[in-house]
Amino acid sequence: MAEGTQKETKKPGRIRKFFSLTRLTGFLLLIGLLTIQVIDPYPVEFMRNKTFDMYQRAQPREIVSRPVTIVDLDEESLAEIGQWPWPRTIIADMVANLFRMGAGVVAFDIAFPEPDRLSPRMIAQNVSGLAPDLKAQLEKLPSNDEYLANIIKQTRVVLGQAGFDRVIEDQVKRPPVKKSIAFRGTKPYPFVPTLPSLVRNVPVIEDAAAGHGFFSLFPETDGIVRRVPTLFQFDHQIYTGLAIEMLRVATGRRTILVTSNPNGVQSVAIAKGLTLPTDEKGRVWPHFSKHDKEKYVSARDVLSGTVDPAKVKGKLLIIGTSAVGLLDIRSTPVEGTLPGVEVHANVLEAVFDKAFLSRPNNMNGAEFLLTLFAGLIMIILVPTIGAKWTLILFAVIAGGAGGTSWYLFSDQKLLFDAGFAMISTLGIYVQLTYMGYAAEEAQKKQVRSAFSHYMSPALVERLAEDPSALKLGGENRTMTLLFCDVRGFTSISELFDAEGLTKLINKFLTPLTNVILDRQGTIDKYMGDCIMAFWNAPLDVDNHERQGCISALEMIDSLVEVNNRLEIEAEEEGRPHIPLRIGIGLNTGTCCVGNMGSDQRFDYSVLGDAVNLASRLEGQSKTYGVTIVIGESTYKNVTDLACIELDLIKVKGKTEAVRIFSVLGDDKVAQKPDFITYAKHHADLLVQYRNQEWAKVREMMVVANKMIDDLKMEHHGLYDLYEERIKEYEIAPPGDNWDGVFTATSK
Repeated sequence: MAEGTQKETKKPGRIRKFFSLTRLTGFLLLIGLLTIQVIDPYPVEFMRNKTFDMYQRAQPREIVSRPVTIVDLDEESLAEIGQWPWPRTIIADMVANLFRMGAGVVAFDIAFPEPDRLSPRMIAQNVSGLAPDLKAQLEKLPSNDEYLANIIKQTRVVLGQAGFDRVIEDQVKRPPVKKSIAFRGTKPYPFVPTLPSLVRNVPVIEDAAAGHGFFSLFPETDGIVRRVPTLFQFDHQIYTGLAIEMLRVATGRRTILVTSNPNGVQSVAIAKGLTLPTDEKGRVWPHFSKHDKEKYVSARDVLSGTVDPAKVKGKLLIIGTSAVGLLDIRSTPVEGTLPGVEVHANVLEAVFDKAFLSRPNNMNGAEFLLTLFAGLIMIILVPTIGAKWTLILFAVIAGGAGGTSWYLFSDQKLLFDAGFAMISTLGIYVQLTYMGYAAEEAQKKQVRSAFSHYMSPALVERLAEDPSALKLGGENRTMTLLFCDVRGFTSISELFDAEGLTKLINKFLTPLTNVILDRQGTIDKYMGDCIMAFWNAPLDVDNHERQGCISALEMIDSLVEVNNRLEIEAEEEGRPHIPLRIGIGLNTGTCCVGNMGSDQRFDYSVLGDAVNLASRLEGQSKTYGVTIVIGESTYKNVTDLACIELDLIKVKGKTEAVRIFSVLGDDKVAQKPDFITYAKHHADLLVQYRNQEWAKVREMMVVANKMIDDLKMEHHGLYDLYEERIKEYEIAPPGDNWDGVFTATSK
């Protein structure tokens, strides 16, 4: 039952941990990004279009065949023949020459909306001073428009007409333009762009043409022509674009077939095997080529008959202009400036080369799923495995998505945008990483704040860099514990009032604390005039036994300056001075260290039998008349220091005897020949003591005290303690089976 309850308790904990604030923020950001992707505002569309533009610039359509030739009303032609508009007779002669050389279809990327002002009848009406008979003869001659219409009627010519996205005032209402279109499926009227105004050709020319097509190009918001309309809507009627109408006339079809469904236009079919994929508005997305001068011939050369016949025979010809002054310059994904007529040529070439780009409706769903799954991966993994590995994973995902997008474009002519998904995923990654960083910094700040008063700055920084080293709730570690207390503090405290006593405590605790912190120790707590500290937690400390012992020696040294300062202050204040003396106990053992307390309030502290023993050893320092008492487990790791054995003792609260030692100096002292001699003599003294050779021990203690004087060491009271015990043992011998253990009756 208890096990089941524990599992049930852990499960909500895991759920809460999974749905952390960082992840919840990531989920909210992902939902917002997906919403933006569905709405598809202009900035998102702009970014997507720029991505596809980049693809086309990187790999423009390779020109395989040249089915189209552009008859260019170029600057040279205008300079030689005259400014535009030219007389319709010249236009007619140019058309006649083209068909004489074997042209397949001729289309105009220009319109003839007004009668030719140079027609004989127009001259007769507008030129004053003409002789009556000359005027009468001119009025009887056919107009230039009729002349052109007669040529058009005998050939296969597609006239251009222009649509405008604004209303043209005073537009004359005329019968509808001839239609050549049929529908399959849902009528596409809601999707096909509607034009408020239409610029048509004069009736006599319009009626003679084999087809009529819109040549209007509507750039996108950034001024680039990416998609070319195949269908236009005017006056509730749908008509075809120039390139589509040219193909219809070229194939001899009476109509084209537009297929659509409730989502919009799907395709435009001209003939069997000649179907153009479109977007929902009936626009084609040609894979543009670079500007190709080879497809151009000058109108001047056509009129003079000097054009290369191979560029005309069997070709689809479009009459247009590259002259800057005639304002038909456009921008495409691969060219900053391009004659508008070449855009129509690109459409026709894309038909023959099967090089239309396509963006099926399911691409939106695929892009949505990519954003969703990539975002979820970041949300799940960033807090789990960290920013470094997820950055590598992001690079793999981005590379794979980008590579897939490029493959679909270059090999399949499909437009798949991985850009928004990757930018969104990167945004989520940055947000999660920042929140993790912020949380880590907050955790580091908390760690620094919590431990800065108890640990050395170096340890605080190490712990702040790796807070996981601080295991909440406690862990077992081998540690060295230190207890330090002031001897005779009660007598000293009687010399001060409460405020003065507080200042005194701070004066000697500060240098003692600094020594411990400088030696990578951790202050556990202050208990009045007592300090409790430990080493090797919360972070590992190399040679922590040595660090503790050296700290104890340095604490003794630091009191010299403190006592000197206190003596001066006592003289100035006219009160007695009692020097501060301390006792220190050190022990090493396995302890439980961690946050002890409750959820509302806790302290980082240590518990264990080794802690209790360290406290008892500090109390025994007064009994044995030495400053530092260490346990055997500590001694085993500091044998290079100047240490001597004190006794085998059962401290209060312990059932087993412990061997205790004292540290009299550092390794430099331990290497002095006089100390080596003294340490050996003291060890022999202990042997005689445990053999109950009391007279011999007394003789050896006299020599030992002399050795201490020669070493100029602080004279301890250890041998006075031995003398007292010997006197007691002489009265009440410990017996032949005595093991040398002394049982302490006080802490």
